[in-house]
Amino acid sequence: MLFDNLVRPALYRLSKNDAELVHERTVTALGRLAAAEPALRALHRVYGAERPVKVFGVRFPNPVGLAAGMDKDGRALRAWPALGFGFVEVGTVTRLPQPGNPRPRLFALPGSDAVINRMGFNNAGAAALAERLERTGKPPVPLGVSIGKSKAAPLDEAVADYQESLRLLYPHADYFAVNVSSPNTPGLRSLQDRGALSELLNELQATSASLAAKAGKLATPLLVKVAPDLTDEALAELIEVCEEHAVSGLIATNTTLSREGVIGAEAGIAEQAGGLSGRPLTTRAREVVAFVHKESGGRLPIIGVGGIMCGDDAARMLDAGASLIQLYTGFALHGPGLLRRVHRGLSDR
Repeated sequence: MLFDNLVRPALYRLSKNDAELVHERTVTALGRLAAAEPALRALHRVYGAERPVKVFGVRFPNPVGLAAGMDKDGRALRAWPALGFGFVEVGTVTRLPQPGNPRPRLFALPGSDAVINRMGFNNAGAAALAERLERTGKPPVPLGVSIGKSKAAPLDEAVADYQESLRLLYPHADYFAVNVSSPNTPGLRSLQDRGALSELLNELQATSASLAAKAGKLATPLLVKVAPDLTDEALAELIEVCEEHAVSGLIATNTTLSREGVIGAEAGIAEQAGGLSGRPLTTRAREVVAFVHKESGGRLPIIGVGGIMCGDDAARMLDAGASLIQLYTGFALHGPGLLRRVHRGLSDR
């Protein structure tokens, strides 16, 4: 409550209600904190949680991760585990560096417990992230890397675009998330269609196998991140393609184009283009997780993400069939106290 009533309002006031500026300042501050080892140890004593779980061959100290989008370029990697995250997903990163969409492009809807974003994969590029990871090393928890299509790459060059990001970052990732579901890159969601997805996964798995053989190790798990706006029929087809290509799991879900669940007072903000996340997505994200779990017969591990705003939401997501969960909007709006509440809720299970 302290964060909700005092800290968050102060952050927005100091940033002139610019949600992206709040985000930037938060990641910058955590990046500085990441260099202060005594502070990290002190934070970990307060927020750390041990509830080990092994999923797709990777051991996680606890099942609660940071979703992609919060720390796109890996600037605060050592700070996130100190706050209680059991794994960190960076990105979405693209082969080419890109500025993303014009600002403003991030909008907080606190009354609806939601956020709208149309960031457009703003990032410094796969080579820059690889160089940073080479220099600073990985965090002390598993690292996922979300890869997406560069906006400048035509759809018929998407496969080569993803492959290059995979090659550059292969030595550093514990798993890769193949993002074909962001609503903020034109045409990207068409890569969820059977033919396009099958071609993409076939080539990425072949590239992964080749890179793993050269490194003398097992192939790094590839996961696919899906949209919550797919029909059950389209989702069933996507699951079938993923199983045909031995995908290690699914991440469900990305943001939604729906505006259902936004309160009337924030209807004006809700007219902004972009993907909606937070409380309005809670039920749909859980439905998608349950559908994937049932449709795949439990064979596909699932990372559940979308609308996890309290401990009960986390527990229900796991009950629906998720093996791991991720936070983004809940953490952005409610701070590290949410992590403690989520871990407390899970420890009571």
